[in-house]
Amino acid sequence: MVPETEDEATDAQIAHAARVLARGQLVAFPTETVYGLGGDAENPLAVGRIYAAKGRPSDHPVIVHVAPGADLTYWAADIPPQAHALIDAFWPGPLTLILKRAPHIDPAVSGGQNSVGVRCPSHPVAQRLLRAFAGLHPNGQGGVAGPSANRFGHVSPTRAEHVRAEFPDEVAAGMPVLQGGASAVGIESTIVDLSRVDEGIGPVLLRPGHISATDIARVLGTAPALPDAAAPRASGTLRAHYAPRTPLALVSREQLDAAAVGIGLPPDGRTVAVAYTPRPLEIDSRLVWQPVAADPALYAQALYALLRELDGLGYARILVEAPPRTPEWAAVNDRIGRAAAAFEV
Repeated sequence: MVPETEDEATDAQIAHAARVLARGQLVAFPTETVYGLGGDAENPLAVGRIYAAKGRPSDHPVIVHVAPGADLTYWAADIPPQAHALIDAFWPGPLTLILKRAPHIDPAVSGGQNSVGVRCPSHPVAQRLLRAFAGLHPNGQGGVAGPSANRFGHVSPTRAEHVRAEFPDEVAAGMPVLQGGASAVGIESTIVDLSRVDEGIGPVLLRPGHISATDIARVLGTAPALPDAAAPRASGTLRAHYAPRTPLALVSREQLDAAAVGIGLPPDGRTVAVAYTPRPLEIDSRLVWQPVAADPALYAQALYALLRELDGLGYARILVEAPPRTPEWAAVNDRIGRAAAAFEV
């Protein structure tokens, strides 16, 4: 895969995009995780346009992106000490905090819940856009609701070209797509729930990401719990998500070795094997071997772009070698597990 070499968005393009947001329209923008489809977080009509464009259920919350130095008390009714500790450690960066929603923030961004997800991205284009948009508000507190810029349930975009391919009609109608190169992290942010601390419920890890449970525990002195039945709904946590259009299955190395000699391969069409372990010396002509990094951070960085590339090559099926079930692979396992679930009967 050739990295995207496009130029970064100019000041004029960012200023135009900020004005588009202020009019209640949508803008696609880069972050260090994936590209986002953004709308004014305080405008229910704009948030509704995000849901409509993505085909996203209205009860599935979106994340509010804010500029560095934004006043969180504007967005959240309560900010516990754990939130301040995580912000000091990881913001700007790929961490979303779920907090109690301030009463004046419209519940549309939270899928009707009394919580709100807030993140401060580290990508320079995202920060410039957020500052420009906030500068158009009299109180300087503008926020951009920004789920991943893809149709709901599909593979998230990590390059501007992915967004243009996903939303050709919206782009043709004038939706700005700010360029910012390939996303450095490549998968969505870690999500930690801190909205129930006043109820005696400590931090809960709703979605793993680049910032791991170990990283969080190092800061807070306690590991985040797994989601309980009363945990808030959060972006990207449905059982089936992040899926390509080509059928995808998660398999063991033993199953890949069997496929390499033709066992289980469909008689028509080619299958591609995405594997982090070495290729067999000989493989069936119906199987194409696609090597990926054995490092979890590099694997995550390349994952979505690779799935999108394979989706366009006409394969009958994608077999993904299951990564190790170790903490450092938790985020990757989460994403490809949900992608495979989209094709399970």
